[in-house]
Amino acid sequence: MAQVKATKKKKEKKSVYEGNVYIQATFNNTIVTITDLMGNTVSWSSSGMLQFRGAKKSTPFAAQSVTEKAAEKALQAGLREVHVFVKGPGIGRESAIRQLGVMGIKVKSISDVTPIPHNGCRPRKTRRI
Repeated sequence: MAQVKATKKKKEKKSVYEGNVYIQATFNNTIVTITDLMGNTVSWSSSGMLQFRGAKKSTPFAAQSVTEKAAEKALQAGLREVHVFVKGPGIGRESAIRQLGVMGIKVKSISDVTPIPHNGCRPRKTRRI
C-alpha cells in the first residue's frame, strides 16, 4: 500500500480596503459582522464570545468591546472604509458605531435595516408586568 502525503493548503490573507459592518443589537445580545463588499465575512464577534453573561451582554460597554474586537481583526486585513447596517432595538447601537470611528475606520454611511411588519403576522399578546 502506497502512502498518500496530505499537503496542507496555505490560507490566503484577505486584503480588503472597503467593506460592510452589520450590527445586530437585540435586547439580549450584540453581534457585529464585518464583510467585504461581496458579503464574504472578514471578521465577527459577539458579546457572549467575549465572556459577557446574562444582562451584561446587552449593555453599551459590551457592544463597544465587541466592535473593538471585530475591528482589530478587520484592520489587520486592511479595512479602512465601511458602510454600517444596524438591525434591532438594542441599546448598544450607538456605542458600536462610535467605536468604529475611534478605531480609525471611516464610516461612509449608516443604514437602519430593522425589519418592520406591514400588518403581516398577528402580534403576540402584550406583556403584563
